[in-house]
Amino acid sequence: MDEMNLRKQVAETSVRTVQERLNRVSSGNVSARFESGFLVTPSGVPSAEVRLEQVVFVDMDGGWVGELRPSSEWRFHRDLYAARPEVGAVVHVHSPFAVSMACLRRGIPPFNYMIAAAGGKTIPCADYATFGTQVLSDNILAAMGSLRACLMANHGQVAVGRDLQQALAVAIEVESLCEQYWRACQLGEPVLLTDAEMDAALAAFQSYGVNC
Repeated sequence: MDEMNLRKQVAETSVRTVQERLNRVSSGNVSARFESGFLVTPSGVPSAEVRLEQVVFVDMDGGWVGELRPSSEWRFHRDLYAARPEVGAVVHVHSPFAVSMACLRRGIPPFNYMIAAAGGKTIPCADYATFGTQVLSDNILAAMGSLRACLMANHGQVAVGRDLQQALAVAIEVESLCEQYWRACQLGEPVLLTDAEMDAALAAFQSYGVNC
């Protein structure tokens, strides 16, 4: 894909995070792998107002070009691309139910087979660190491993995919799962699926639309 089209997709995905009620104002950030680096939303620009010309190219050494600075959280975008060659896009959001669960520092257990959409049997919660730091990036990579999503303690969630469409779809699903788990917990202790049941779900997801 050429640079202008990819910039357009990054900007449009940023807008979608607000339309899907995953972000408000300038929270969150979106990126897509491009050539020897990645294209990421700028720092401080409201998510619903990002334009393609404001999207910033960042190289794998952290250098960037343009009038606007890249998102302050560019480090975990870079590190996810460096560690996982299959990842083509990263979506980070401050969605309400994911934030609620992350503030409890609780991952999401296998209460629903759709947990498999995130690539594993649970959705873990990364340890807390100040936004924009290398420590936060290290914590995210440690928690996520080969999965497609994790929560971020007292912060939000991050999702990855082969492209922007898939990464956004995973983020939407994670928020939905957080809401469902939160609601189920109001009525009691949710019944969890067994390892065997989750193994079957993961196998079925190999041909499902959100599979990475």
